[in-house]
Amino acid sequence: MSASSAVDPRGPRFAAVVTTVVLAVVLLTGWWPLLAAQTVVFAIGAFVGLRPAPYSVLYRVLVAPRLRPTSEREDAAPLRFAQAVGFVFALVGTVGYAAGLPVLGIVATAFALFAAFLNAAFGFCLGCEMYLLIRRLAPRAEQA
Repeated sequence: MSASSAVDPRGPRFAAVVTTVVLAVVLLTGWWPLLAAQTVVFAIGAFVGLRPAPYSVLYRVLVAPRLRPTSEREDAAPLRFAQAVGFVFALVGTVGYAAGLPVLGIVATAFALFAAFLNAAFGFCLGCEMYLLIRRLAPRAEQA
């Protein structure tokens, strides 16, 4: 883990809280343009980087200055993978809603909400755990 790929773990947890609220609003209202906006947020975090991601910026500007500094750091790679997984579910949900397939939109959004809630409430990043499992299994698959 390089210094540039290390992040304050409180930032992703803050992002998970915001994401949980956004996805819950989508499920309660069916307002899929908000899901489309969340899809863009996931895309930025996954494909551009965590630092420019909107919720990361909010955390750095509004929240972090009010917290005590921490030396704890977390590798960004699993977090970016988790953002990519969120992106896929949010994209499928957005397409479902936009195409007049609300059940697809609801189910995909609910999966994304479940993962975000696990991180927000319990600090358990499902996408991060998937990333680590894939990394552990990948060398074995190459040997076979």
